[in-house]
Amino acid sequence: MIVAASTTNATKVYGKDDSAVYALNNVSVDFYSGQFTAIMGPSGSGKSTLMHCIAGLDELSSGSARIDDVDLSTLKDKALTELRREKIGFIFQSFNLVPTLTADENIRLPLLLGNEKGNEEWIQRVINTVHLNDRLTHRPSELSGGQQQRVAVARALASEPRIIFADEPTGNLDSTTGTEILRFMRKAVDELGQTIVMVTHDPVAASYADRIVFLADGKIAGEMLEPTPEKVLDRMKSLGN
Repeated sequence: MIVAASTTNATKVYGKDDSAVYALNNVSVDFYSGQFTAIMGPSGSGKSTLMHCIAGLDELSSGSARIDDVDLSTLKDKALTELRREKIGFIFQSFNLVPTLTADENIRLPLLLGNEKGNEEWIQRVINTVHLNDRLTHRPSELSGGQQQRVAVARALASEPRIIFADEPTGNLDSTTGTEILRFMRKAVDELGQTIVMVTHDPVAASYADRIVFLADGKIAGEMLEPTPEKVLDRMKSLGN
């Protein structure tokens, strides 16, 4: 399998000496192309820190994080910004849409920031996949929470990124709407060939993934393939959540 993103001996320390706290402690993990991976663990296990460091939103104290073969620590700010814009898509819990832009403009925003038009056929396919054709002229305030998150999913997909990082993407949604978003993400992997890494604490959300990576106390605590909510819940109980 092709590795889309990885860490090697990734360590993130806050504080020094006796007050040092290890958010990540020597974590080495691969995330594979064309796969939906969930990262799970108890609160404070380091799952969001891991995702932020792989996505270039935070720096490691030591070790390396890579997108394809590019070591993020070797990039200066401008190059890192360009890599994030060109190779990475983001889906946040709080949607992070620009309130003055329409849904269509929000979807195209990463491309506009890079002065690119993108692949129009792909963009239309993405819009069709998340069922937004009748909402493209609406601003975020005119959309429901679920519709806003669909816009966020489409925005993450629009530039055909190498990998998409999703941080608790259903955290602000009711269960029905959350299920809809997870199905769209699953469809993006199965039908559009995308690669998704999702941080979640929800066993049901995690069951949509192909693979789960478990963290505990800043370290890898195992993996699971073909997860079900019941299997995930049992594993999380054993991790002390």
